[in-house]
Amino acid sequence: MSTTTAPAQVDPNQEPDEEGGRSRRTLVLGLVVVLVLGAAAGWWFLLRPTEPVEPLPGEVITLEPIQINLAEGHYLRVGLALQLTEEAHEVDGSKALDAAISLFSGVDMSELAQPVQRDEFKHKLQERLHDGYHGDVMEVYFTEFVTQ
Repeated sequence: MSTTTAPAQVDPNQEPDEEGGRSRRTLVLGLVVVLVLGAAAGWWFLLRPTEPVEPLPGEVITLEPIQINLAEGHYLRVGLALQLTEEAHEVDGSKALDAAISLFSGVDMSELAQPVQRDEFKHKLQERLHDGYHGDVMEVYFTEFVTQ
């Protein structure tokens, strides 16, 4: 003999079973946590700011020394070498010579006598060359620096 039970009547005004409400809350909370973690991972791997990569050094180009008129009839004989980046190809030295002439022309010889001041001029020249060569020049070296 088989016994069948009648299906339980569901009252629409009755609150859901406490067990079912808890599982639904857990599911929603789990989805929120997954979305937050996904957004954080997306930002970390795709949108976070990264450090600029330093270019690798390439060829060093040595330019012929030039004489530049200083103040009060003195002159500077300066030779330059340009440290290029690995990606740079055949850089024209005329921009570097022009930048050196415009930087040192008319400068008082006493300003170039001290190593600290000379390094300041070198730094200024390096900034001009970096901008003038659009980042292809990493460093500038004085191969000759004589004042008279």
